[in-house]
Amino acid sequence: MSAGSGIFSTMREAKVKDRGHEVLVADAVDLPYRTGFGDAAISIAVLHHLSTEGRRKKAIEELIRVVKKGGLVLITVWAVEQEDKSLLAKWTPLTQKYGEEWIGPGSPRARSPSSCTLESIPETEENGFGERKKDSGQSYMQSLQEITSQSESYSGASTDVKNANNQQEYFVPWHLPYHRAEVSGASACALANGLAKKDDKKGAVVYNRYYHVFSEGELERLVAGIDNAVIVDRFFDKSNWCIVLEKKL
Repeated sequence: MSAGSGIFSTMREAKVKDRGHEVLVADAVDLPYRTGFGDAAISIAVLHHLSTEGRRKKAIEELIRVVKKGGLVLITVWAVEQEDKSLLAKWTPLTQKYGEEWIGPGSPRARSPSSCTLESIPETEENGFGERKKDSGQSYMQSLQEITSQSESYSGASTDVKNANNQQEYFVPWHLPYHRAEVSGASACALANGLAKKDDKKGAVVYNRYYHVFSEGELERLVAGIDNAVIVDRFFDKSNWCIVLEKKL
């Protein structure tokens, strides 16, 4: 089993269903599987899309929960140490760390004021996404428009700025071909709200996709506080940090 989220997972779901396989889109921090369900679980290039350490750790705990005792969990994430350094010039660095985004439901952001904010679903409401108020949804859309606009203003930034020490938060362009762009009308909605743009030369809708790239040892530190699993392997593969966990209890 594997975990993913958002419009990108919806695209994968449709593709896999076309091949006749059983698949669903779910929340990586609240997997719809019973405890001890599977022999193994994989999370390929998912964890780095979660913007807080708390959610990243919760996603790991969920992967461990759904496998049997002795089951294995493979996790891969993008690394800070990218082998192709030219890629960094195409990424937009985010100037603020995400950290803990909420104190509680409806609370203001728990960090210093800035020219733009990115509202997040409260950590304590992980099972109540559908109950968010309409005005909160509008605020969320406005915030995304602002930060997307800000990211475009970075397009002329120098490579030196983009390669600043300790930079781990980025927006990375993601191109969705036109012929795949109208699943559930999501792309049309994103374009209308300024959350994506067209690239007619490449024939694609372009999204800014959030990434937290992992430094060496960071993945292991996330697992260190989890009592019922141990690391049985760790390795670096094609600009990804990877670990294999074994469930002990």
